[in-house]
Amino acid sequence: MGTKRVYFLAHGRVQGVFYRKFAANRAQELNLTGWVRNRSDEKVEGEAQGDETSVAQLMKDLKKGPTHALVSKLDVEARELVDGESGFEVRRG
Repeated sequence: MGTKRVYFLAHGRVQGVFYRKFAANRAQELNLTGWVRNRSDEKVEGEAQGDETSVAQLMKDLKKGPTHALVSKLDVEARELVDGESGFEVRRG
């Protein structure tokens, strides 16, 4: 399996329910790099990079979300790899 990077956009009740923290924690557990942030339209977006299997697992987890989230849809698109990125961060705004 190779390395993969994806952009994701979560729709539904995903702000104010610890979705970003959930995403960051799962990404770190899976040894992925990238970022996640809230958008002004009440969606959450981010990018994740790493082993294809781990990225797929994160997308599966993000479709479900944390306990109080209600994810109605998760858009996922392939992105170009980012060299030299370290860690997975929660971004503001």
